[in-house]
Amino acid sequence: MSNNNQSPEERRERMRQEELKHPSSSAHGSNMADLVGGMSWKFTGVLILILIVGLIVYNAFL
Repeated sequence: MSNNNQSPEERRERMRQEELKHPSSSAHGSNMADLVGGMSWKFTGVLILILIVGLIVYNAFL
């Protein structure tokens, strides 16, 4: 199949598979987009909220 006939989703998936074969650009072949992409939106929101609250508490005690 030529690149012109591939949908954007197929192209992204092919590039992702190639990246997983050669993960030299990131540690163990994962990056933040893969991490967040694998989580639900609720879990991602809670994680961001915990980080923000943690920064506020950290700054309050410095």
